[in-house]
Amino acid sequence: MRLKLIIPAFIGAMLLVGCTANSAPKLVANPTGKALKVCAAENEMPYSNKQGEGFENQLAQLLGRHLNRKIKYVYWQDPRYFLRDFLDKGLCDVVLGIDAGDPRVLTGTPYYRSGYVFISRTADNLDLTDWDSPVLRSVQRIGFIPGTPSEVMIRAIGRYSDMFNYNKELVGFKSRRNQYVKYETHKLVDDVATGKAEVAVLWGPAAARYVKAAATPLTMTLVPDNSTRADGQKVGQHYSTSMATRKGDTELLQQLNQFIEQRQTEIQAILTAEGIPLL
Repeated sequence: MRLKLIIPAFIGAMLLVGCTANSAPKLVANPTGKALKVCAAENEMPYSNKQGEGFENQLAQLLGRHLNRKIKYVYWQDPRYFLRDFLDKGLCDVVLGIDAGDPRVLTGTPYYRSGYVFISRTADNLDLTDWDSPVLRSVQRIGFIPGTPSEVMIRAIGRYSDMFNYNKELVGFKSRRNQYVKYETHKLVDDVATGKAEVAVLWGPAAARYVKAAATPLTMTLVPDNSTRADGQKVGQHYSTSMATRKGDTELLQQLNQFIEQRQTEIQAILTAEGIPLL
């Protein structure tokens, strides 16, 4: 379907460390033939799954070709513990799609920057520009995922209690082992497409695939990075995403940074095909 993307004029193309325009990327020598072990979610679409259908699966395969190393996925189920239980223990070597500067790991050059988006039906022509938009105080249902900046702002505009019951309907499942509550991004997008909700506020990279595939034309409006709570504290809406290694693994991190520098055109092609709003 056609995807209409509204982005403020000051947002330009994705900014990455510049590569040498006329030099072809060179494969990294791998005389040992050692595989690269990548930490990956076994079912966290659109990022990755065991079938290799996520955009991070595509990025991992591109990384493997660049480093001349076979990719071996080490799959996790619960995002709360995989760094401790997998990366820190040496069961895997690389994490894709982690916040730049995450203090738990060694992060490299960001390979994209994106933000939260308002999602609405194109035909509704809602005047959604930022969290001060009056329409957010009049619509019946706004979908969001708890624990994100969207929840903070839903509270800030006084709509949290209004949305409480609807939000509980969005819960996908609870793991019997650890009671991890999962929200499926595609369900929130589907609710907007079918008219069950008027607006959803989601992380753009998580929602873009489903917005693009929706049978009903949907509009993604990038939320400006100027949101504040009632006490004046800023609530970030834009974030940079990096690849990461274990602390101390500077040699591998350098290889990841070189990959991002030399393959930025191919990386951006994957992200653009996904429909991710890039800053």
